[in-house]
Amino acid sequence: MGTDTTTRINVTFPDSLLEELKRYVPGRKRSKFIVEATEKELHRMRFRKALRESAGAWSDEDHPDLMTAEDVNRYIRRLRETWMPRSWDEIIEEAKSDG
Repeated sequence: MGTDTTTRINVTFPDSLLEELKRYVPGRKRSKFIVEATEKELHRMRFRKALRESAGAWSDEDHPDLMTAEDVNRYIRRLRETWMPRSWDEIIEEAKSDG
């Protein structure tokens, strides 16, 4: 939950779902659980809407340089090199030495 103000609402649950909620989520944590579940579902819905709306925006003719997985990997590697200060090998070695 963010820093937004909160508002109490009245929500109706099917009895079986409410019983399951009570069985798995302690009483003082149910609001947080429901809010987080709602956030996740809304995120999923927004993502699916964006996918639907962007369908057809990409055409192979516009990007002949990205036709294979190897092409895409090369493109991503070049992007990463422009914003990453070090190579992946250096980062991995540093992580190993930090323990």
